[in-house]
Amino acid sequence: MSLTSSSTIAHCVSPIDIEQQSLVVAETERYMALAASLFERKFDCIPVRFDLSGRASGMYKVSGSERWIRYNPYIFALHFDEHLCSTVAHEVGHYVADCLYGLTNIKPHGGEWQDIMARLGADASRTFQHSLDGVPQRQHRTVMYHCACGEHPLGIRRHNKVKRGKAVYKCRRCHSELRPLT
Repeated sequence: MSLTSSSTIAHCVSPIDIEQQSLVVAETERYMALAASLFERKFDCIPVRFDLSGRASGMYKVSGSERWIRYNPYIFALHFDEHLCSTVAHEVGHYVADCLYGLTNIKPHGGEWQDIMARLGADASRTFQHSLDGVPQRQHRTVMYHCACGEHPLGIRRHNKVKRGKAVYKCRRCHSELRPLT
């Protein structure tokens, strides 16, 4: 079995500094206080982490009874002012929607979340359209497979399905079964 990793972007952008992180935390708390005022209820302060990588600028996370917001310090560095406003509001909106409705009862960017965003005075768009040149990207592990006509990299999830006997993959050109290189 041959494992490889691929990374498409060189690490050029520096992450936001401690001072900028403090501004992001303060803006997160400001939106939470605004939501408390608008919805006339208390929203607990939740941890803010700057450990997100990849293509997302922010993420609201729940695990059991724990809740926290993650931000990508590299993407924030590219367009700090825009993310300070839009990404922070977006993630706080998810937290507020979870507190008000529960995550299993609504769609992530559905009407309830959009209403919260409107009441916060924030843009309800779901993505930003900026180049991510220079932002470190997650590394994707692959396993090399072969068929009758050549070699193919298979992602680790597909490889694990093959190992567990849950899937069989075929080459799109020669239609023979892909088998791991040994």
